[in-house]
Amino acid sequence: MAAFSRAVELGYTYLETDAHATSDGVLLAFHDHTLDRVTDRTGRISQLPYREVGKARIGGVDEIPLIEDLLGAWPDVRVNIDVKESTAIGPLARVIRRTNAYDRICLTSFSDLRLAGARRAVGREICSALGPRGIAALRTAAISGGYGRLLAGLARAGVPCAQVPIGFRGLRVTTRPFIRTAHAIGMQVHVWTIDDPVTMENLLDLGVDGIMTDNITGLRDVLGRRGQWHPGTANG
Repeated sequence: MAAFSRAVELGYTYLETDAHATSDGVLLAFHDHTLDRVTDRTGRISQLPYREVGKARIGGVDEIPLIEDLLGAWPDVRVNIDVKESTAIGPLARVIRRTNAYDRICLTSFSDLRLAGARRAVGREICSALGPRGIAALRTAAISGGYGRLLAGLARAGVPCAQVPIGFRGLRVTTRPFIRTAHAIGMQVHVWTIDDPVTMENLLDLGVDGIMTDNITGLRDVLGRRGQWHPGTANG
């Protein structure tokens, strides 16, 4: 929560996190599948009850935040949520319903099945990014020069963005044709995870619409120099 709080204090209105659920269905804002790397406890989150996971401290100090608490702390902030395991789908849908956060969330996942399952579980239209197959289709469309009705239909049906790395397995993803094709069908392109200011500049020059970063002061400074930093607003 300290990291989220710092970002909001700087003026960010979009946050990104991953979702994991404990064995008894408590939904956490946490990146790793296990507690081992960054907390003072061990074990796979999906196999532990919250009474155990809740004792873990990040860096030996901070509690692992609940996604419900994150959504409640800043009601005007929008949150991009990566569904990391299928066990998180049901708890996530329940949290979204309890907080009425439908219009503040964008769902994403490295699994098309998890992403589709999360959209179904929510039970109404909600923003989500393209899944892996959609990204592959978009890249193929950018190479071939045509994008087809499927991708355009997705853009109109609550899938308004592609969230991608610069490259994957030796293949460049964020090319100018890729971005141009996405824009032609009404999709934004968000790139992760970029911490180097020079790379941020290059991507913005290409026309990307969003950058996910751990270097929040660096991105703020880059956007400020370009006249694109609008703290505390929906396009900040």
